[in-house]
Amino acid sequence: MSGRDVYRTMNPDRFPERMEVTFVDESGRQTLWYEKVTWTIDGERRGLRYGENPEQQASLYRLVNGNLVLGETQTIAPGRFLASDVELLQSGKHPGKINITDVDSALTILRYLGDAPATVIVKHNNPCGVAIGSTLAESYHKAYYADRVAAYGGAVAVNRELDLETAEQIADSYSEVVVAPDFAPGAVEKLSSRRNLRIMRIGNMERLREYAGQRVVEFSSLIDGGLIVQWSQVPALESPDDFVLARTERKGVLYEISRRPTAGELGDMHFGWMVEFGVTSNSVIYVKDGVTVGIGTGEQDRVGVAEIARDKAYRKHADRLAWEARSVAYHDIAQTAEGREIWAQTVADRGGLPGAAMISDAFFPFRDGVDVGIREGITAVVQPGGSLRDHEVIEACNEQGVTMVFTGQRSFRH
Repeated sequence: MSGRDVYRTMNPDRFPERMEVTFVDESGRQTLWYEKVTWTIDGERRGLRYGENPEQQASLYRLVNGNLVLGETQTIAPGRFLASDVELLQSGKHPGKINITDVDSALTILRYLGDAPATVIVKHNNPCGVAIGSTLAESYHKAYYADRVAAYGGAVAVNRELDLETAEQIADSYSEVVVAPDFAPGAVEKLSSRRNLRIMRIGNMERLREYAGQRVVEFSSLIDGGLIVQWSQVPALESPDDFVLARTERKGVLYEISRRPTAGELGDMHFGWMVEFGVTSNSVIYVKDGVTVGIGTGEQDRVGVAEIARDKAYRKHADRLAWEARSVAYHDIAQTAEGREIWAQTVADRGGLPGAAMISDAFFPFRDGVDVGIREGITAVVQPGGSLRDHEVIEACNEQGVTMVFTGQRSFRH
């Protein structure tokens, strides 16, 4: 089989039509009922194209009945479908597991971004660009150019009707999936110029914010067939006012942050913390003016991921300058005189990081992690707090007039 044939493969879904998951304790049984999701494509009934890889069969199920209550925690009510029941307006190569999970990852972030027009572009279960704007087209433009290279072949999700202007921008690049609550006249036709694009409508997205505090049961399979079951996580902080100025006591000495955040910093700090709930851990991200500047994901050490996010900010800034000047990738001109000039400008701009907020999904065990961002001119930090060396991180911020807040909550996502 050639490499190209791998991506044309379909692995028919042989999983059963229905699934039941029953939890049993001394008080009785609680059952969740699921039914398989299929679409009619080219006259055939089809489920998922395949799983994470073509040799893996996979099936998509939606929760249609039952509930689970454990203590004060209750699962989301059945029938309130989002990614588990997308409507295919154009199937392209009909969806596989990765397409659906990327859409779901985008929705995980979108539900916390409020009422402003917002775009989330996801690739391999992580956002590569997230932005809010005064219009949907502006939010897409900002999210796309946050990481134009990674956005290639990604899943684009927006939180309101997709207008023609935004559709034209999306059609100018290559995406695997576009999902919206609805599409304005002409938008689907414009997007259809990309024949393999999966165009999905989720009507319930108009009620997306209602899902913000809702939990579902998450299942993780082990190598021996065992399962880990957990409740999904929700942010404990509902607004910027819930942040706590960083402070700690060490050997009888009180350490606290010297400068309170400005209104603009608070907006970016809250925006960044909400984005973090859709990023795989161990992660650090930088945000500025309602858009992600650099996203570091899935690393093993915190200073390393802070550096990766910084380096990505530099590379993406250079690429944006090259594309805006000549519609050419920075990579293609990096060794030319023009490329060296663009890199010099990128260094002078410090990758667009001055004035950004630095967001960490877990505490900084040493000050070296936060120092990475401080050296680039960030002015605000969000982190859970709780390290034995919180006092050193507070001192690092105070030395440069950087504000910092604690969330009191970790946001790991494995």
